[in-house]
Amino acid sequence: MRNLFTQHRAALVLTVHRMLDTPFATLLTVLVIGIALSLPLGLYLVVDNLGRIAANSQGQPEISIFLKDNAGSAVQRDIEAKLKARPEVKEYRFVARDAALKQLSQNMGLTDAAAILGKNPLPDAFVVAAKDAEPEHLDQLRQDMQAWPGVQSAKLDSEWARRLNAFLRLGKQGVWLLAALLGFALAAVGFNTIRLQILALRDEVEVSRLLGATDAFIRRPYLYLGMLQGLLGGLAAWVIVASAFALINLRVAEIASLYHLNFLLTSLAWRDGLAVLVSAASLGWLGAYLAANQHLRGARAAH
Repeated sequence: MRNLFTQHRAALVLTVHRMLDTPFATLLTVLVIGIALSLPLGLYLVVDNLGRIAANSQGQPEISIFLKDNAGSAVQRDIEAKLKARPEVKEYRFVARDAALKQLSQNMGLTDAAAILGKNPLPDAFVVAAKDAEPEHLDQLRQDMQAWPGVQSAKLDSEWARRLNAFLRLGKQGVWLLAALLGFALAAVGFNTIRLQILALRDEVEVSRLLGATDAFIRRPYLYLGMLQGLLGGLAAWVIVASAFALINLRVAEIASLYHLNFLLTSLAWRDGLAVLVSAASLGWLGAYLAANQHLRGARAAH
């Protein structure tokens, strides 16, 4: 076990020295990986922030239950009892048709809307706030209320929020697809970088094989190289995205202050940042593994 640990430490030290011996090439590789990773990462954070803005702006979703014209007080009491019995209902209020017309008159700047309209066209209504703001649950609750006796219609005032959520889900799927494509590209970059490194040190690899080195021993420094390049590239992506969001937030704060809001875009959380680092290191390791294996298979076939 100690011998294996010593071998891994030696391979890691050798890899670090090789990276420091070629600082410009290492820096370019890290920047390429960082920029490529920052694209899907930044887009994901933008979509996530848009979802947070939408959730904050739409407020408490409400369902409006409009009663039929001939619905009397008995129907009203029955609906009120049903609302009390539904655990999904957070709160509700009854809006009489006369009160609704009066509010409409005030909003429109009319002194006597009833005289203009001839009669009150508005129905009695209940305005219901649900505990669960998920669009699917709200729609199910609305459909249940729509079927109650004495109810003319039940309307959900956050249909726009459902459409926005659908677009946001589509955006997230697009970001994940882009991340998968760029992940494949990064693995290919790692493959090509390690392949060139192996070709440059081909004589050293051949001497190691002649001395009886195993494939795992020969492959180990290149795996560390790919992993470290991916790790540094992930760190570069984190810094790029964090810096970009810090600059953007300067303008966001200025715009938010004009609307008397206290809002800033959230950047990458620590947990998500660590996930990015692990993913980038894994992609670098995968590219290095494939490149080293290809070279070793070719060397065996040549002999």
